[in-house]
Amino acid sequence: MPQEIRFATFNVCNLSQPGAKLYDNLEPLSPEDYAAKVQWTAQQLDRLDADVIGLQEVFCLQALRDVLAHSRHYRDAALCGVSTAPDPVTGAPRQMPQVALISRLPLAAPAAIHTDFPAGVTLPAGSRDALSYARALLRVTLQLDDQRQLDVIVLHLKSKRPDYDGEAAHDNPMCHAQAQLRSLIRRGTEAVALRSLLCQLHREAPRPRIVLGDFNDSVDAVTTSIIMGEGGSETAGRYYDSRRIQRDPSSSAHGYTILHEDLRMTIDHVLVSEHFHPAAAQPLGQVLSVRYFNEHLADVCAGASDHGQVLVQVQLN
Repeated sequence: MPQEIRFATFNVCNLSQPGAKLYDNLEPLSPEDYAAKVQWTAQQLDRLDADVIGLQEVFCLQALRDVLAHSRHYRDAALCGVSTAPDPVTGAPRQMPQVALISRLPLAAPAAIHTDFPAGVTLPAGSRDALSYARALLRVTLQLDDQRQLDVIVLHLKSKRPDYDGEAAHDNPMCHAQAQLRSLIRRGTEAVALRSLLCQLHREAPRPRIVLGDFNDSVDAVTTSIIMGEGGSETAGRYYDSRRIQRDPSSSAHGYTILHEDLRMTIDHVLVSEHFHPAAAQPLGQVLSVRYFNEHLADVCAGASDHGQVLVQVQLN
């Protein structure tokens, strides 16, 4: 009998506990702000009602546990996340944005965290953290039935925010241009590193995989194309935008995940391996529909995220 599974990606936007200092230009959450954010995030999770949800910008796993405790559908869900690393100088926990995953499906093994790039991938000489992702990847293997397993990889690639490297004159157009280029190079290198990891995983176990998260780029961007393996060998494992191969295109007719000055963009994606492509020789299943939850972007409410969420419904054969 066919089995349906719902996957979602959700950038929760700076989920941290009250009083925690995150950025110099961002005030910590007050207890009232925190309560509103926990409540809104829990309600949005329940609206998605997905079996598996990848999350980004989780600064504190305890804050996410508070969210789950306020939800109706996820109080008993499995939670996997990247722990906050200690400050190398003070030894105190540092608040850093990380990814996480919630699953109502059984896990086949402990989650794997990919902090470093695969061998052979590096940023240009002199770059900060030249051998690692800005935010670690999270890989979780789900047990679908007695025989079949599926991997979910949660990512959050480098943003387009300019990466200033000690320049004093931020208002200098050339400093700004160089800082933008650094961000692009890091995001591109992270895409290459992920592509290398996907090829390695495909060689070791060519099972179905789903890659989801905040790509900080459109589906047509070079960085996203690198991850999907466009133009590469079919034997290395290809990935496809779930929106483009869904059975019901009308479900995402008005989809977008970012709204900025009336400009609508989609930078949060759910990619599926060739096992779900309609033209696959032996398809595992199909993408039924893709929905976008973005009403809160135009009608801002307390505690809401600045990203829309993507929900993908998959049917397994």
